[in-house]
Amino acid sequence: MNVTGTQDTPLSRETWNEPEMKRALADRDISSVYRLLRRVGISQRHIAALTGQSQSEVSEILKGRQVMAYDVLVRIAGGLGIPRGYMGLAYDPATAASIVETPDDADNAQAEEEAKSVKRRNLLAHGTAVMFGTTAAEANRGQWLPSPTQTPTPQRIGLMDVKQVEATTRAMRSLDQQYGGGTCRDAVIAQLSWAQRLLGASGKEEVRLRLFRALGDLHNLAGWTSCDVGLLDSGRNHYATALGFAKQSGDSNLLSNIMYRTGYSYLHEKLPNEALKWFQLGQIAAQESGSEQAVAVLCANEAVAYAMLRDDIRAQKLLERSQAELARADPNDVPTWAKFFDQSELTALTGVVHHELEVVDLKHGLLAIPALTEVVNAWEGSRDRGRALCLARLATTYLRQGEVEQGLQISHKTLITASMVQSQRVTDRMQVMETELARLSTMSNNADAREMYQLVQTHRRVSV
Repeated sequence: MNVTGTQDTPLSRETWNEPEMKRALADRDISSVYRLLRRVGISQRHIAALTGQSQSEVSEILKGRQVMAYDVLVRIAGGLGIPRGYMGLAYDPATAASIVETPDDADNAQAEEEAKSVKRRNLLAHGTAVMFGTTAAEANRGQWLPSPTQTPTPQRIGLMDVKQVEATTRAMRSLDQQYGGGTCRDAVIAQLSWAQRLLGASGKEEVRLRLFRALGDLHNLAGWTSCDVGLLDSGRNHYATALGFAKQSGDSNLLSNIMYRTGYSYLHEKLPNEALKWFQLGQIAAQESGSEQAVAVLCANEAVAYAMLRDDIRAQKLLERSQAELARADPNDVPTWAKFFDQSELTALTGVVHHELEVVDLKHGLLAIPALTEVVNAWEGSRDRGRALCLARLATTYLRQGEVEQGLQISHKTLITASMVQSQRVTDRMQVMETELARLSTMSNNADAREMYQLVQTHRRVSV
């Protein structure tokens, strides 16, 4: 931590690692954070200057006013130099470094990787147990679930109570799809703190089964939005809990949805072997549900995983199977979660497959460009997050192909579209584009490429 002041006590990284401070940050209790800063000699004036607030605002917060707005919390974290992950805003490199820092970096890196491996195995074991009906303990939900509020819940629930949970989930999923998980994750978590207490109410068996399904889908959305802002462990914890509720409800469609999304999180982490295991489990659930469209979703994503493993033959076969399953699907009998997967979505994933394989053979870039171009044109004004992800890949492909002018134009469009969403996935996806721009600006001394590289670098540094 490098926050210093001319008249205030300098802050060190240890300030944020003090147990009392860490608890306050985890609870987003900014009043306590400011009081603890005052205790170590940081003035109200200095806090105000660093966070961009007025001294009167800081005074009100010190007196107990709560800070709830996501953008304000981000500004406070950035201004004071607080690792964002400590406040559950996003898991950034600074958070990772401060959590795992030890005198022996090699030993620490090995221990961290071993811990991640154990988590992956435990989650997969849980998913397999759910899929094949063996007994599995409920996943530990950890600290991501807020303390229950005082909003009363009914002693007996009916269908209308469950429908309210379902309607809220649909509304927040719509926000996520358009603008990214950062716009609604906190609201999803808050809704969970209320909805889970419905489990303590009495009700008819059919109502309780539908409640299990609704809670499973809400945890599913919590997992998706958590992963979208970079909180991968929290997201997978939600997915594990969602699997349990989906199994209790007997809904194979929901199981296939959750397994698809879990696999997708591993694709984003560039762990295709882990992703494949989840997609294959999802295939079993999708086939049990009888939905060709759900099978098509899983096949197309398996194709991406194989492309990341540089297996072009299997990737192409799975794209062909996905196309065949999509063509066979009954449009009147498609599970709600799989309705997003249409011909344009398959075209997008076809472009992704060739984009990944381009690293092995540049000819794949010539196949990626028309597919990705078709999608970014079709999605203009909608699916902003998906469009930003495709634009980043398209720009990268043009730059790899030596089409510099086109690559710079698409890079500019990527920046514009990325600024419209709050998604760590988009920010991460732009890293390869940034690398290509850096290579180009260094090798060719291209001033336009250098300027674009600096813009992308700045965007990624200050994003969610």
